Amino acid sequence: MAFNHSLLLILALIVMASVVSGDESPIKPKVKVVKGKRLCDRGWECTWSTYCCNLTITDYFETYQFENLFAKRNSPVAHAVGFWDFHSFILAAAQFEPLGFGTTGDKKMQMKEIAAFFGHVGSKTSCGDGVVTGGPLAWGLCFNKELSPSQDYCNDYFKLTYPCAPGAQYYGRGALPIYWNYNYGKIGDALKIDLLNHPEYIEQNATIGFQTAIWMWMNPVKKSQPSPHDVFVGNWKPTKNDTLSKRVPGFGATMNILYGDSICGKGDIDPMNNIISHYQYYLDLMGLSRDESGTHDTLTCAEQVPFNPTYVPPASSS
Repeated sequence: MAFNHSLLLILALIVMASVVSGDESPIKPKVKVVKGKRLCDRGWECTWSTYCCNLTITDYFETYQFENLFAKRNSPVAHAVGFWDFHSFILAAAQFEPLGFGTTGDKKMQMKEIAAFFGHVGSKTSCGDGVVTGGPLAWGLCFNKELSPSQDYCNDYFKLTYPCAPGAQYYGRGALPIYWNYNYGKIGDALKIDLLNHPEYIEQNATIGFQTAIWMWMNPVKKSQPSPHDVFVGNWKPTKNDTLSKRVPGFGATMNILYGDSICGKGDIDPMNNIISHYQYYLDLMGLSRDESGTHDTLTCAEQVPFNPTYVPPASSS
């Protein structure tokens, strides 16, 4: 009997060790076939989609990795302490995983896309400038809103389609900050959230703060153009004009779409290199080499002609 008790104790310790170490078996998805297509359901993260039958984001990106990427976000000097969390990110991502967000290509491509997306997020929400502790790249998700907006970002040109709500301010909010009433209206319509009348929702709910950012990643600025997701994962085939404009698939083109001539086509400038540094830093933390970020031509937008140049009115001839 003593032998049996000892054996049971050893088996129990082995089971406990496997659970503590994270070696427990992943939950198998539910499967059904609809019109010849195999659909899977993984519960709260991914529901009844062909994508759910493959890897989903939580298969390769876990809570501890999120904590590593954004190690300083809850430091006392941060400006959004306790706001951003892994669960909110996955809830937001679940809406877009069936569309390919973090689920396109092989495991390496999927991991790279999450690192690329967060490269933008981290650089745009960082308060690491001049902060030594942990290094400047560890301070992503320090903000969830613009702290000292210079204006209310209400454009009356869109008063018929996206009229500004009384007293509302449309300053930068979210994991990829959005500005202006027309962007709040357009993205709110897409997400079925009344952001035009309630822009404050983005700074009150982390899931919404991530949803608006992922929507920007998954959608083009104009219908005739690719999305950041498309140019990154290889869904986009450049036209002859794109090639002449030095626009090629890769991380550089994601910056071109999101920021245009504010950082692209200006050589190797610091604002562009800061975004790239965040991307490469996150690749390292996710267990991929920064060599995976691509060649200089694909990684940067230093020489790319912007997809949407800023309009400059012609000079007066007087």
